[in-house]
Amino acid sequence: MDRDVELDLYAKVIKKDLKWTDLGFEYHKTDYRFSAVYENGQWNDGELISDEIIGIHEGAPSLHYAQQCFEGLKAQTALDGRVVLFRPDLNSERMNNAAGRLLMPEIPREMFIQAIEETVRANYAWVPPHGSGASLYIRPMLIGEGKNLGLNPAQRFEFRVFVSPVGPYYKQSGLAVISLAVSKRDRAAPNGTGSYKVGANYAGGLLATREAQELGANEALYLDSSQGKFIDEAGSANIVIASKGKKFITPLSSAILPSITRRSLMEIAARQLDMEAEERPVELRKEFPSFIEMGACGTAAVLSPVGRVWFDDNWHSVYEDGQTVGPIMQEMYDILVGIQKGELTDQYGWLYEVNI
Repeated sequence: MDRDVELDLYAKVIKKDLKWTDLGFEYHKTDYRFSAVYENGQWNDGELISDEIIGIHEGAPSLHYAQQCFEGLKAQTALDGRVVLFRPDLNSERMNNAAGRLLMPEIPREMFIQAIEETVRANYAWVPPHGSGASLYIRPMLIGEGKNLGLNPAQRFEFRVFVSPVGPYYKQSGLAVISLAVSKRDRAAPNGTGSYKVGANYAGGLLATREAQELGANEALYLDSSQGKFIDEAGSANIVIASKGKKFITPLSSAILPSITRRSLMEIAARQLDMEAEERPVELRKEFPSFIEMGACGTAAVLSPVGRVWFDDNWHSVYEDGQTVGPIMQEMYDILVGIQKGELTDQYGWLYEVNI
């Protein structure tokens, strides 16, 4: 066997010497990333590269006009040793929806998933072991490149996938209670880009997040921009609510990002917890007394119980003292994470195995 091949195989077996349980949600440079270019109306085959730096023209539309979108998903080591993804087909669908909204080329689903598989496989040494509480975060991104000055779509695009081992999104490990503060600012307008995973949505929320943290909250909570009454979402997560009458509710709004985690929790609530799953407008002040439990969910946050919400110049507790994890969110979390980590039977067919 060729020596280089032997070393490559050895690298796949030997994990990086990291303190997996101490990881935060932050960037770590890994060995490889995938890059493909769209030019002259077609995608090239793409390839794995080692350089994490992107060379980009100063006139690129992604820099000036935010013609770029991205996704987020995770690879995890299952109980039986498999490396699995969670519903990557939905990430592909959501990214193509965003691409269409920004006049960017769609990425064929096969290419999207193949790029993720190749990147995870090439960085297998960075996939955290089962039981560590960490995962390999995957960031697909699509950016408009090439020289441009006027407000026009780019003529050249790059699709890139990079990965980084991460711990919990919020500093607390595992299932920990967080707090939200209603922001006086708007995240997105109806019929705008709020329902698409585009960078401009997040840059505009940085100030609101800082203001929420200054109040002692983990994250900002946005209300609808037209009336300021109905819950939209948190700055980096969707909202789910367990309400009286055994109902599991998620806000309905044209400005909300369609979270894959939220969609999965709604199915779990209906099929396994015998709750009535509803997607409808939720008026915060009017309906808050009927909230039994509340959670913020997403790929990065997974599911974080919301203990308190700041609005009308006061803190309002959701469940008990605002510091305790409620039984519904606990069970939801256990089922979802159990499926994602291969500890529970995947009765929904959500897991996708990466061929290592």
